Amino acid sequence: MSNIFHTASYHWRNRYLLMRHGHSQANEQGLIISSPERGLSAFGLSAQGEQQLLDVVKDWQWAIPTRLVHSDFLRTTQTAERVASAFGLALEKEERLRERYFGELDGQADRHYPDIWELDAQDATHQQHRVESASSVATRMRAVIEELEQQCEGETVLVVSHGDPLQILLTALANKPLSLHREQPALLPASITALGS
Repeated sequence: MSNIFHTASYHWRNRYLLMRHGHSQANEQGLIISSPERGLSAFGLSAQGEQQLLDVVKDWQWAIPTRLVHSDFLRTTQTAERVASAFGLALEKEERLRERYFGELDGQADRHYPDIWELDAQDATHQQHRVESASSVATRMRAVIEELEQQCEGETVLVVSHGDPLQILLTALANKPLSLHREQPALLPASITALGS
């Protein structure tokens, strides 16, 4: 697909709200949960995450979403369900919005994240420890946005995904080197970043 977001003058056809899932059981336990085998049916929202979603919906500060697309992991699905219920939206599962796969580190302590981010800063295409490369994440995440841009116009699309993929996407859309993705402000659980007019 064409890289349609490279110029600052690009006019968005839709508005996008990029949302990280609420605080999860994986966050609570300090674990890396990045494989479908672990993430699709387990490690959903924690009690803290459920409260975050209640608060976000109650004090909604953004445009009202007209469409909702989400990663099919349990924590993102539950996050999407809470917002969809509040605004009467249908859910659209999208596998390309999944968590970045952390390979051999999947299921291990989250203290290993910085090791991978340090490698990312040297080479956004690396796959050490069988980790999905930042460049691969950017490709699949951008493809979702590009398809939405081609499919519809004038929508406010809520995109529910995960911290690393969203920071990589924001870096790609800003046309910055993907090796700098950790220089993006950290996306907190249940946070929302608005794109477009």
